[in-house]
Amino acid sequence: MNIRTPDQFPHRVVREDVWIPMPSGERLYARMWRPVTDEPVPVLLEYLPYRLSDWTAPRDAQRHPWYAGHGYASVRVDVRGHGNSEGMPGDEYDEQELADGEAVIAWLAAQPWSNGKVGMFGISWGGFNSLQLAARAPEALKAIVTVCSTDDRYDNDVHYMGGSVLAVDMHAWASTMLAFVSRPPDPAQVGDAWRDMWLRRMEKVEPFIHTWLDHQTRDAYWRHGSACEDYASIKAAVLAVGGWHDPYRDTVLRLVENLPEAGDAPVRGLIGPWSHQYPDRGLPPGPAIGFLQETLRWWDHWLKDQDTGVMDEPLLRSWISESHPPATVYDRLPGRWVGDTAWPSPAVTMTSYELPGSGPFLVRSPQHTGVDAGRFFPFGNDADLPPDQREEDGRSVCFDSAVLDGRVEVLGRPRVRLRVTSRVPRGQIIARVCDVAPDGSSTLVTRGVLNLTARHGRDKVVPWEPGATEDVTFELNGIGHAFPAGHRIRLALSSAYWPWIWPQADSAAGWELDPAASALELPVRDPAADQGAPAIRFAEPEQAEPLGVRYPEAGDTRPERLLVRDVAAGEWRLEVDPRYGGTRVYPDGLEFTENALETYTVKEDDPLSARAVSRWEVGLRRPETGWSARVETRSELGADRDDFIAHNEVVCWEGETEVFRRSWERRIPRTAG
Repeated sequence: MNIRTPDQFPHRVVREDVWIPMPSGERLYARMWRPVTDEPVPVLLEYLPYRLSDWTAPRDAQRHPWYAGHGYASVRVDVRGHGNSEGMPGDEYDEQELADGEAVIAWLAAQPWSNGKVGMFGISWGGFNSLQLAARAPEALKAIVTVCSTDDRYDNDVHYMGGSVLAVDMHAWASTMLAFVSRPPDPAQVGDAWRDMWLRRMEKVEPFIHTWLDHQTRDAYWRHGSACEDYASIKAAVLAVGGWHDPYRDTVLRLVENLPEAGDAPVRGLIGPWSHQYPDRGLPPGPAIGFLQETLRWWDHWLKDQDTGVMDEPLLRSWISESHPPATVYDRLPGRWVGDTAWPSPAVTMTSYELPGSGPFLVRSPQHTGVDAGRFFPFGNDADLPPDQREEDGRSVCFDSAVLDGRVEVLGRPRVRLRVTSRVPRGQIIARVCDVAPDGSSTLVTRGVLNLTARHGRDKVVPWEPGATEDVTFELNGIGHAFPAGHRIRLALSSAYWPWIWPQADSAAGWELDPAASALELPVRDPAADQGAPAIRFAEPEQAEPLGVRYPEAGDTRPERLLVRDVAAGEWRLEVDPRYGGTRVYPDGLEFTENALETYTVKEDDPLSARAVSRWEVGLRRPETGWSARVETRSELGADRDDFIAHNEVVCWEGETEVFRRSWERRIPRTAG
């Protein structure tokens, strides 16, 4: 799609790289875009570890200069121990990172070109710590825009889902971060100190996977940084943004529900059809919106005291998708915007759909059920979204509604009530809701997971008494979707979902379902609720001029997602190329290359055969100075009945000389996962 890039802005923009001092003596590396004006201006901060001088530079160039051109000092800061920032790397969102964030906010507010008001924004990690820092309520922080983030680090992040280990992304993201943190500072910014900084960092690196698996229930480790623990602590105004194809979208629903009740923080929510991307980038699925213009209304209201009408918008603006055939990518989804002035909305009614059949039904899925789940983090790539679910449905026990004689519009979080009998103490339930067309094609609408040992709370492990029957209830991820007349609503239940969910040791036994005492509950929205309401509209996408990065043409490329079945061995192998960016050449001469491959294998009858492997190769080179550095990592995770078994290795080169090598071997008891 075409994204408008204005020829000029209200203000001329200047850029400079600066060092922000921390109370501990280290300095954080920052890039700052400021409007040319004699008047003090508000400040916008984006704060994350993803290397502003290379990895996020193309994205940063789209938005920070745009904000500066509209009268804001817009600042991008690398977290301590990452990119060119000094200090040692730590765990994600640890106390040091958040304390540094408060110091950055205070420093920005105190600068002579600042009017003392700070806003904070970010997507994913930057959205997380925006929300976390808002919960610490630094005086200068007046407003945030948090995109694709979470208020619950345990049950709505990359680590656990429904109390189960997220195999596909706990391991993959821990491996990705190991490759990220192992990259060296750039001598073009830090000078000759780069090598010492790099090697001192590497001595402190610890794979995240160890810590994450050490905490398999929702304990104090996960409560730290989870804004849901105390919504009343948030004082800044919150614009919460998500996409129906992003795994964090439920946070938007929780924030618009809980912030108005908990305290003084004004809040608005926005959920579109998007993947894990800013909504103006034009990456599938669309439609994209003029997100920078929308956030400018937010900033102008809260940081410049201008009446932009942004608080006259509905509490929650949502996209409801029309029914669409299954596909792994959509350039643009059909649908419409709706607005709700309260959440839960009086226009939404939980409607129960009883399950047909007398049962009981044995739900005992092959262990490769889930290979058509799609990517946990869709980024807008061609193979991200789930394909036709008919094969997955065939590996599940399915319950179909009657053919619909009218439209059923859903907005919110569905839930299931199930009466279950289990013969083993541990297992999992995976529930999927699908839209089944008259031709039999099955489009995944939403899904949810329950670890049976977490049925009484994510903070405890309660093994099932073998042979006992219990009623369990759990929510599925939120969605906005319209089922048309002539289609059927399908609830598909399985006992496995690899590689999203790491299988329990006894999961091959499955469990029994009594359909007569079970139901699917859908949040059905009354379409008449929009009658007389103003239409919800957004400007067309607009950004600053692109950075001018060149992407050399690659040779033969492997598939994004390749599924291989060894029929005789009963083994399934899924190979995933995450396609984070490949090779690129920056305007300052930096050549940056990264190559990653994730592999997930399982035997269809053996939950203990599950294995995840991730490999990364990263190269940085400046031909004009002769500088080059290279990093290779390999991470592997498996499990037996008692332990997770983790292996990680990092090797670093300067030029052709190996300068660092380390490997880690850990056995971590399977307490809940």
